[in-house]
Amino acid sequence: MNKTILGILASGRGSNMQAICNSIDAGLLHAKVGLVISDKANAKVLDHAAAKGIPAICIERKNFHSKQEFEAAMAQQLTLYHVNLVILAGFMRILSADFVNLFSGSIMNIHPSLLPAFPGLDAHEQAIAYGAKVSGCTIHFVDEGMDTGPIIMQQAVSILAGDTVETLSERILAVEHELYPQAIRLYCEQRLCIEGRNVKII
Repeated sequence: MNKTILGILASGRGSNMQAICNSIDAGLLHAKVGLVISDKANAKVLDHAAAKGIPAICIERKNFHSKQEFEAAMAQQLTLYHVNLVILAGFMRILSADFVNLFSGSIMNIHPSLLPAFPGLDAHEQAIAYGAKVSGCTIHFVDEGMDTGPIIMQQAVSILAGDTVETLSERILAVEHELYPQAIRLYCEQRLCIEGRNVKII
């Protein structure tokens, strides 16, 4: 069976990319990271990708007249590198319906809360301010909304007394690094079936 080619979009340090690469290196994930794209020229993820010999490209929004042109440039590179599954790993831009439809059913995102609770930015801060006792992380397919796509996997993380955004973030990030490769593996094994809002693991 051919390896699934992953295209990773990231805006920051790329810790989830590294977790995915670690799973591939350990033989736990039958996939290959074919390309990493960042919208930030100084993003650490580009350095980490280059160190692993992975093609790493910066595509900045400011260099394009429109969001449509920016996304077209990303889509062109993803197609050029024969990407089968687009992985959002801290990519801090909302993708348009046109881009999502271009890769329909083949874009995954990870969000640091138990969706549909606390979508969007500052999920940890939202959860603590709300007084929630549990948060966690969610891996979902991307649709046209913000953090609204069909949920693949979730794992809860308790919010402890005295937790700060930093301490909660650290514990949830550790779970993310385990859960994201698992979800990708299920995709690679063709075990995910989307039925409306439900994702069935077969």
